[in-house]
Amino acid sequence: MQLGFVSAILPDQDLEEVFAIAADIGYDCVELMCWPPGKAERRYAGVTHIDVTKTGKKEVDKILALSSKYGINISALGYYPNPLSADASERRIYTAHVKKVIRAASKLGLSTVNTFIGRDHTKSVDDNWIGFVKIWTPIIRLATELKINIGIENCPMLFTDDEWPGGKNMATTPAIWKKIWKEIPSKYFGLNYDPSHMIWQHMDYLEPIKRFPNRLHHIHAKDVRIDKEKLNEYGIMSPPNLWHTPKLPGMGDVDWGKFFSELTSSGYTGAVCVEVEDRAFEGSYQKRIAALKQSHTYLRQFVP
Repeated sequence: MQLGFVSAILPDQDLEEVFAIAADIGYDCVELMCWPPGKAERRYAGVTHIDVTKTGKKEVDKILALSSKYGINISALGYYPNPLSADASERRIYTAHVKKVIRAASKLGLSTVNTFIGRDHTKSVDDNWIGFVKIWTPIIRLATELKINIGIENCPMLFTDDEWPGGKNMATTPAIWKKIWKEIPSKYFGLNYDPSHMIWQHMDYLEPIKRFPNRLHHIHAKDVRIDKEKLNEYGIMSPPNLWHTPKLPGMGDVDWGKFFSELTSSGYTGAVCVEVEDRAFEGSYQKRIAALKQSHTYLRQFVP
């Protein structure tokens, strides 16, 4: 396995600085964000370390040269929009950009692109299904042709009132994953698996590793702490931000020894990338670097 981090935590640093920071701390790889250039309202969105609208030979050679210079691999390209948005113009923009990210990954000689399935959060999974099939069949066809793994993060994107009641990413449970893969059976269609999202859904976060080892295309290392007093106060039907907090690995409810035990037993040999979303480490550049250093120190015991 290779230990890396998700570059969204370094929004103000350019690509070379990201590689340099990874090398200085001792990481093996990075997942590089590929949002369209510009700002975004959502936390960690709108970060662009590779502009996939500019991937000619000159740009590709420069990216690969930086990767080689610092000895840091690119684990995946990341772009996490809502391709099943209720807004038709948003769907077209997001879908087109996902395809650009896939083509860019192919040009760079990479194997993986990470993203969300998306969801119209006002509708059920069944009512989103026709749109899912229409949008994702050609995306996965392109990925299959180019031999690019698509890692769907299992985050429900259901934290705040504007994402209520269904969330904005429907690929959240084993039952839905199985239905998705039955509909679009390409082996390149799998998971960017994050155990923390199973915990706050009150699900077993180890079982999917055992059940779907061949669908694990990428791993996010993020922890989560559930505040039982607040959960008792607000209840399970309230927005989860009222009673759960993303944390650095080792500072929440994930048993990382058990997690890596199952991961190694599954035969997984890919990237495990720290995803920093811990607000205690967001206040400054120095705190963000501290978060990456602490996460590296803690997880190196499992990824030597």
